Amino acid sequence: MTAWIRVISLAVVLGGGINSSVAEEPVAAVESLTSLVVRYLAAHDSDETDRLLRRILLDQGASVETVSHIIRTERVYQNQPVGSLPEEPIVIRGQQYPLSLFIPPTYQASKAYALVVCLHGFGFTGEEYLERWRPRLGEDYLLACPSYPSGAWFTRRAEELVLETIRQVAHRYHVDPDRVFLTGMSNGGIGTWLIGMHHATLFAGLAPMASGLDDVLMPFLANLRNTPVYIIHGAKDQVMPVELSRSIARELERLGYPYVYREHEREHPMAGGHYFPREELPDLVDWFNRQRRDPLPTSLTVVRDGSHFQSFNWVRLDATDQIAAFSEDLVDKRDERIKRRVYARLDASIAGSNRIEVKAEHVQRYSLFLNEQLIDVSKPLTVVTNGRLSFEGTVTPSVETLLRQARLRQDPERLFSVHLTIDITKQAS
Repeated sequence: MTAWIRVISLAVVLGGGINSSVAEEPVAAVESLTSLVVRYLAAHDSDETDRLLRRILLDQGASVETVSHIIRTERVYQNQPVGSLPEEPIVIRGQQYPLSLFIPPTYQASKAYALVVCLHGFGFTGEEYLERWRPRLGEDYLLACPSYPSGAWFTRRAEELVLETIRQVAHRYHVDPDRVFLTGMSNGGIGTWLIGMHHATLFAGLAPMASGLDDVLMPFLANLRNTPVYIIHGAKDQVMPVELSRSIARELERLGYPYVYREHEREHPMAGGHYFPREELPDLVDWFNRQRRDPLPTSLTVVRDGSHFQSFNWVRLDATDQIAAFSEDLVDKRDERIKRRVYARLDASIAGSNRIEVKAEHVQRYSLFLNEQLIDVSKPLTVVTNGRLSFEGTVTPSVETLLRQARLRQDPERLFSVHLTIDITKQAS
């Protein structure tokens, strides 16, 4: 887009004409607003973010439409190193972890690329997995393989490492947010299930291999309503019994969720049936090629323990009854409520014109994050929770809500300018 066309398009968004006298005058202001928004989204210091936010909100040109346009289109990706990058450090809670990256030599900053995050098994490192996976993907994929001690991907710090890996790679390189995949082998497969279920809305698909889940974790599979899964397991696996994956496949079938289950009979001279055969690779990559995340599905299911209250697409649990809460070990079974699988659950659907229907269990308060792709903000909105009217009226889009949510999520495909809180306890009383 030329500078002249961009000025005209932004002037039209702001409600101005396209004659030269009108188009020329607001150029500096529009450019200043663009700079402020870009800096706000990238800033690390809390004082700086507050100062930038105040400046944006004081700008008369800062409408929801204009700021949304800037967020979606004005990000400029700088040229970065390409090829194999075996030791890129990531710091989590003051501790440094190595990240191994592969960026295709043909990488172009102007093009959006799919990202595959691969989690290694016990006794391996991200660099070793990078060498195994690098020849398997084409030129349209970025590959990120973090390392975590003993492949203990079922811990909270390992979960944070995976999330930070995605954030850092997407900050440096042009990642397509609708084509991020998580895969892993053995312990890495367990991490793929756990992290993928809790953060399902980040991913276009999950590919766990030779892994499984404890029975107390099976309810979290409900989070995969809009996230396809590709499961690979060896029938002769003596480390992770194949029944673990079979039971997950049965549950996904019961839920009616999209999945592929591949069970092979092959054995490796060293690993027996506990490995990922090369013969399975072409079909998996072909599956990756076909998947695209739906950034704003009209129906969501979210199941949470007491330690995972972050936003889940356009819903968030804010307060619950007393429910199970995992410790640093995400497969912890010491909590009695974990053994009884006492979790909070919320099912939300946009049903018809400006009507949202919600079913909630063990939830006291929740939030809806909305935009004009989900509802018509010019018309009254109705929210019904557990069969009872929770809200009826108009909602007002807010630039501040838009900016705060955009900064938190760092996902230009999901911009929310409306934040509505529903208190179920008040409704019940």
